Amino acid sequence: MSYFAALRQYPKESWFFLFASFINSLGSSFMWPLTTLYVHNVLGRSFGEAGLVLLIQSLASVAGQIAGGILYDRLGVKRLVVGSLMAGSAAQLALIPVSGWYAYMALMAAIGFLNAVSMPAVQGYVGFRWKERRRELFNLIYVGNNIGMAIGTSIAGLLASWFSFSVNFLVNGLSTLAFALFFSVFMTTKSSGPVSGGEAPEEKAEAIRSAWQLLSNVKLYLFMAGGSMFIWFSTSVWNSGIAPHIDAQNWGMASYSFLWTVNGILIFAGQPLLGWLKKHAVRSLPAQMTASAMLYAAGFSLLLVSQSYRMMIAGMIVTTFGEMLIAPAMPAFITEKTGRSSPFYLGVVQAVSLLGRLLGPYALGTLYDRSGVRTVLMIASAASAVSVILYVLHASFNRERESGETADDAMTG
Repeated sequence: MSYFAALRQYPKESWFFLFASFINSLGSSFMWPLTTLYVHNVLGRSFGEAGLVLLIQSLASVAGQIAGGILYDRLGVKRLVVGSLMAGSAAQLALIPVSGWYAYMALMAAIGFLNAVSMPAVQGYVGFRWKERRRELFNLIYVGNNIGMAIGTSIAGLLASWFSFSVNFLVNGLSTLAFALFFSVFMTTKSSGPVSGGEAPEEKAEAIRSAWQLLSNVKLYLFMAGGSMFIWFSTSVWNSGIAPHIDAQNWGMASYSFLWTVNGILIFAGQPLLGWLKKHAVRSLPAQMTASAMLYAAGFSLLLVSQSYRMMIAGMIVTTFGEMLIAPAMPAFITEKTGRSSPFYLGVVQAVSLLGRLLGPYALGTLYDRSGVRTVLMIASAASAVSVILYVLHASFNRERESGETADDAMTG
C-alpha cells in the first residue's frame, strides 16, 4: 500500500481535526512573520525593540507550555483548550485598535502564553483519542501545519501591503476563534480521551501524581528534552548565520527564501521516503530521534565544509529530513509512554525545547558579528553532536521493540 493511498484509511472524524488544525496554522502565520516589520514600520520602534518583543513572547510561551501541562488535569481538556484559545483570540483581535508600545508588548506576551497553554492539551488529546493511529496522525498534523504556514506566510505580506496589518490581526484572531469553536463542538460530540473516560483501563487506574513526582522520572524526559533544546538551538544558524552570510555575498534574499521553499516542498513530497526510513531503518521512536539529531549534525557539517549555495541547498535537504523525523516522534513517544501524565510531560519537554529557540538567535547572531559564519557553523554542528549523545542516552533508558508491525508499517506496507 502506498503512503498516500493509506491516508484514506484514517477515521473520518480525524480529518475534521486535521483540517481545523490546518486552518489554525494558516491563520497564525498571518501575524508572526511580520512582527518585526510591524514594530518598526507602524509603531516606529527600533529593530532591537522588535527583537525584545519576540524575546518576551518566547518567554511567555515557555511559561505557557509548563502551565498547560500542569492545568490539564485540573481544568480538563475541553475547558483548558477552548478557554485558552478563546482568550488568545480576544488578545489577537485586541491588537487591531492598540497603538501604545507597552500595551502592544503586553498583548504579545499574552498571545504567546495563551497559544502555548493549549498545545500540550491538544497533543495529549490526539494521543488519547486516536491512540491506534497517533504516530501517523502526529506526522500528518505536522505536515498540514507546515503547509498552512507556507501558504499563510506567502500571502501575509501581500495582505499587509494591500490593506493594513489590522487585516492580518483580524484573520489570525478569527482563525483562532474558529479553532476554539471547533473544539467546543468536537469535544462535546466525541470522546475526549481521559477526561470523558475513553482511555484504556490501565490509564484509568493510573493516579494523577504531583508535578515533583513526575519530574523525578528524569530518564523518561530529561535527555529527550535536552536533545531537542540543542537541536533547536542549532537550527537558529539558518536565521543568524546563513541569512546574513547570503546577504554579505550579495546573492539576494530570494536565494535565502528558496532554501525554505525547498524545506516546505520536502516536508510534503518526502513523506513516502520518510515512511520507508521508518519501516526499514529507524523503526522505534527513540531511534528516530537519534537519527534526526545525526541528520542535523551531518547537514550543518556539510555547510561547515563549504559555504557555497549548492551546499546550502544540500544542507537544507539533510536537516529537513531530520526535522521530519523528530517533529512527530516526540509527542508520539510521550503520549505512548506516559498515559494520563502526557500533557504535563509534553509541556515540560516543549518548554525546554523553546529555550533552544530562545537562546539560539541571540547567541549565534552575536558570534556571527564577532567571528563570521564558520564559527557559527562550528557551534551549530557541535550543538547537534551534543543532541546525538543526549538522544542515545534517552534511547538506552527507553528501549522499544523494533520487531513486528508498527503504526508506521501500516502507512508504508
